[in-house]
Amino acid sequence: MAINKNTFTGHIKEGICDMCFIWAREMRSIIKDEGVLIFFILVPLLYPLLYSWIYNNETVREVSVAVIDQSKSHLSRQFLRQYDATPDVKVAYFCNNLEEAKDLVAKQAVHGIVYIPSDFQTNINRMEQSHIQVYCDMSLMLTYKAIFQTATNVCTQLNKLIQIQVAGNPTSREDEISTQPLAFDEVAIFNPTGGYGSFIIPGVLMLIIQQTLLLGIGLGAGTTRENNRNQELIPMKQHYNGIFRIVLGKTLCYLMIYAVLAAYLTLIVPRLFHFTTLIQPQALLGIMFPYLLACIFFGLMLSCLVRYRENVILLVVFLSLPLLFLSGVSWPQNNIPGVWQGISWLFPSTFGVRAFIRINSMGATLQDVEFEYQILWIQALIYFFAACLVYRYQIGKSKK
Repeated sequence: MAINKNTFTGHIKEGICDMCFIWAREMRSIIKDEGVLIFFILVPLLYPLLYSWIYNNETVREVSVAVIDQSKSHLSRQFLRQYDATPDVKVAYFCNNLEEAKDLVAKQAVHGIVYIPSDFQTNINRMEQSHIQVYCDMSLMLTYKAIFQTATNVCTQLNKLIQIQVAGNPTSREDEISTQPLAFDEVAIFNPTGGYGSFIIPGVLMLIIQQTLLLGIGLGAGTTRENNRNQELIPMKQHYNGIFRIVLGKTLCYLMIYAVLAAYLTLIVPRLFHFTTLIQPQALLGIMFPYLLACIFFGLMLSCLVRYRENVILLVVFLSLPLLFLSGVSWPQNNIPGVWQGISWLFPSTFGVRAFIRINSMGATLQDVEFEYQILWIQALIYFFAACLVYRYQIGKSKK
């Protein structure tokens, strides 16, 4: 059976015309809806700036510590002098007992306690091992790290001095070998400052793209249902006679908006706050395109669950923190239980965050993140057909 070329061309033109009409109508509805504009424009523009500014210092300095020195010896004073001289901690209070120090921690005047027992130097003079007790407020991991790691480093330096005194070596070279028989250099890979911002911000930026897309799409869908605008599909059926055209028209609208916002979030924000960035343009473009498509189709599919505008805000905000954990940024991916790893595969942010961190912080190429790249395309394909089925059901229900 021969296919009329003119008829085929006419169908293509008609499909493009319908997509453009739906794109224009969706763009107008976004501009008119203040709530959608907030989540599509203001939140992606301002929230990353606020979040990056909060973590711009990267590390904590001068963490207040209370000290209980029961030894009052030369060695204990030397330890405290070196401990206070470090940039990470500050000896703010000297207490007589542990109860006084606990009260200071309860009042948040200090974030940790250093307890030096009375037999501290006596045990060392007897050639016995001595101990220093460190208590940390675990509500803030950065302060815990500063207090405990600084105490460990100062103890290491004092151990070297004691080893030199006990060894009685005639030369400084022998002292070096006695205190450090195996020399090593500590190099922080991909995060030379050891800062929290360079570590967490890239993952947060990618999560913001997904969450704001879900909020905006869901908010628009909730507005449509509240105003009973589904009936508008019937008088304009000449433009809504194909499910693919509807989904692709809406997708084109969201993709145009978030192509600009994604460039802002991934290229401009890290450089504004001098975070580590080793992005290669080809790798970034290769990941962002399927990631945006997967997020958009995922949002269109979930829009069927939104009956009221407030529902989507509660749902998406509740999921934000769990999704950050499930991405494997703040907790090792291998230590996440298998059930939760399976759940994390449902969300585009899981693979988008992992791929972007490797591209941004490690200078990875598209071949290095090939697995995440393939999964994002698979998600985009699955959620596209799922969104088409959802819209087919909704339109059929509205016509009835």
